[in-house]
Amino acid sequence: MTGYLTTHVLDTARGCPAEGLKIALFRIEGENPTHLKTLTTNADGRTDEQILPTDEFAPGVYELVFHAGDYLDASGTPPEEPRFLDVIPIRFGMSAASHYHVPLLLSPFGYSTYRGS
Repeated sequence: MTGYLTTHVLDTARGCPAEGLKIALFRIEGENPTHLKTLTTNADGRTDEQILPTDEFAPGVYELVFHAGDYLDASGTPPEEPRFLDVIPIRFGMSAASHYHVPLLLSPFGYSTYRGS
C-alpha cells in the first residue's frame, strides 16, 4: 500500500462539517519547518485533494496547522478578544507507507484529534 495523508474537520458546536477552514501542512526537519502547501476545507469539511498524495509521501514528522479562529469568525461564532482557540498545530509522525487520516473535532473552547482510517 502506498502512503498518503487526509483530514476531516467537524464543527461539534454547530453539528456540521467545518467548511472554509484553512489548513497548512509543514514537514518538520530540524529547527526550520518546511511549508508544503495550504488547503481549505470544502462543504464536507474535507480538502478537495489529499493533503499529501501518494507521489509526495515520505515518512517523517509533519505538522498540520488548522486556522480555527478565522473559521470561527466566519461561521458567526460570537467573537472574543483574543479567541480561546485561534491556530491549532497538530504534530505527528508518519512511519509507514499507509493511509494517515488526521481529523479535527472542533468547538470554540476545545478540540480533539486521533489517527483515523
